[in-house]
Amino acid sequence: MNVRKVYEYALEREREGFEFFQSNAERMSHASAAGIFRRLADEEQMHIEFIEGKIQGLKGGQPVSPDVEMKEGDFFEERAASESLDQTVIESMVPDLPVLRMAYLIEHDLAEFYSTAAERAEGDAKQALSMLAQWERGHEKLFKNLHDKILQEYMEMPWGG
Repeated sequence: MNVRKVYEYALEREREGFEFFQSNAERMSHASAAGIFRRLADEEQMHIEFIEGKIQGLKGGQPVSPDVEMKEGDFFEERAASESLDQTVIESMVPDLPVLRMAYLIEHDLAEFYSTAAERAEGDAKQALSMLAQWERGHEKLFKNLHDKILQEYMEMPWGG
């Protein structure tokens, strides 16, 4: 496996994710969802910098090691979910459902890519790719839960909202 090619592909996907979250943050009708998208854009930027560091390390003959520890995990997921799900005006988020679904799919696909690449990698590259997969799984879970919660509440609303 060509680790550099894997990182270069990942870098392009992370840049696309950054653009998606940044541009959709401005379009979201729900303030908390927009805030989640802005924070995710910031985190995608950290992923970009992490991967750029890995590529730079490969170019310079440096070992590829996950030397950055991002604090995304449960705190981010719980805080973002509670901020958005505590809102009482779910109707305002209905137009955002397709965007939330797309965000989930982006994170899901990237997590799958990292997991598959990690299975084939060895040593430090395996560790770095596994870490990236874990970060993306957290984002995937967040968007899946958010989408499903809003969809469920929408389906239980009386006709006409």
